[in-house]
Amino acid sequence: MPDNVPSPPAKPALDDLSFEDALAELEHIVHSLEAGRGTLADSISAYQRGALLRQHCERKLNEAEMKVQAIQQDGTGQAPTLRDITAELATGQRQDKPSTPPASPEGPQALQGTSQDLDDGIPF
Repeated sequence: MPDNVPSPPAKPALDDLSFEDALAELEHIVHSLEAGRGTLADSISAYQRGALLRQHCERKLNEAEMKVQAIQQDGTGQAPTLRDITAELATGQRQDKPSTPPASPEGPQALQGTSQDLDDGIPF
């Protein structure tokens, strides 16, 4: 490269990019590729960077979703709390199980009955 042409600025490492910065760079790459600017080699390099940026954005979104899902009401009317999701972020998988609704205080027999019990003149 000639001495009088400045080299392009170094791209920041993906781990250092926020979601918003990564998305902005990805959008720039997409517009550049759509416009057909640059050489084939530049386009391939940009496409590779774009693929990495897409994966980074997906990871950031998944992390944010897990953090939002971790906010729980403690059942006492207290303010929501954030449970520790460090292990979940490392594995990308939720550790908690979905809660089952509480059983009826009357038990399953409270739902049982005969059609005579419900005879209100409606034929179903």
